[in-house]
Amino acid sequence: MLYWLLYEQLFPQFTPFRIFGYVTFRTLVASITALLLSILLGPWFIRRLRALQIGQHIREEGPESHQKKAGTPTMGGLLILTSVIIPTLLFTNLRNPYVWVALFGLVGYGIIGFLDDYAKVKKARNLGLTARQKLALQVLMMLVLGVWLLILHAKGLYDTAMNVPFLKNVRPSLLITGLLGNPWTYPLAFIFFFGFLFFVIVGSSNAVNLTDGLDGLAAGLMIIASGAMTVLSYVSGHAQFAHYLGLTRLAGTAELTIFCASLTGASLGFLWYNGHPAEVFMGDVGSLALGGSLGIVSVLIKQEILLIFIGGIYVIELLSVVIQVVSFKTRGKRVFLMAPIHHHFEKMGWDETKVVVRFWIAGLVMALLALTTLKLR
Repeated sequence: MLYWLLYEQLFPQFTPFRIFGYVTFRTLVASITALLLSILLGPWFIRRLRALQIGQHIREEGPESHQKKAGTPTMGGLLILTSVIIPTLLFTNLRNPYVWVALFGLVGYGIIGFLDDYAKVKKARNLGLTARQKLALQVLMMLVLGVWLLILHAKGLYDTAMNVPFLKNVRPSLLITGLLGNPWTYPLAFIFFFGFLFFVIVGSSNAVNLTDGLDGLAAGLMIIASGAMTVLSYVSGHAQFAHYLGLTRLAGTAELTIFCASLTGASLGFLWYNGHPAEVFMGDVGSLALGGSLGIVSVLIKQEILLIFIGGIYVIELLSVVIQVVSFKTRGKRVFLMAPIHHHFEKMGWDETKVVVRFWIAGLVMALLALTTLKLR
């Protein structure tokens, strides 16, 4: 909105507004705006959640130290979403289709999380939607996003080829082009594409959701991951940088830099209130939306594989749950004292703050290593 007003409309009459034409400036302003919105709206938002008696219900089988957190306001993810959406609408070029794909995914997965949180509050238990219901809604959202991307692909605005770390000239396509010419095999051409989207988008959404179990853990890691995605979005959308680094470039994806910067600023502001001892929890409305957004942005800028490393702790948290469930169902034994893995370390006697800070450090190291691979191709 402000981009349209100040740059497209008023710049010819007032040349200093030229600065709004630069993605770097709008990225900075958007991140600061998201940060300030999150911090300034936080107290009012927390009071409203308390007034509505929207409190967290703690797992009975969870660590005993968590029982004192019962009643802490939850669904704080609504604050994050608000703080992301407003600066994104203000400072991006709203004619850019990638911005709308990202916003649609953020809101869509946020709605799924909201339904889950609302069910928990209504039942007054830590049980919301069933696992099948939640997964079905996540898959449905992924399919809608996938169809949207294929429409953009048909218009030449999206590339189904992937960037592969360390292999500059290897760019496999997710479409089986040999099956597109026959009406009988046409639907089969998209199997790998939608299967890949499932692992990236739905997997990312659930990974962040599972990580959201300690004060500040998911939010702190999101600051790191979304900050790294901000860098990737910029270099992927910049013609010279993308050519120099050998990246698949889609013109216009640089606008996603502003969206990612808003994610970073909003998460940082939310951490102000979510740090130990937390005054508010993000809930599924926040974790599912943030995780889904990371997955969607990685798909749009063709950095799906690097997301595994950028969100490395999220991936480890998800794998710990999968390993625990598979091991228990097949062998009747648990690999970890408790899953997700952050609870395993708590059971070992680690203080909650120690677990969070060490996971932050590990997440930062993994994100930095992922960024270094841009040149090692």
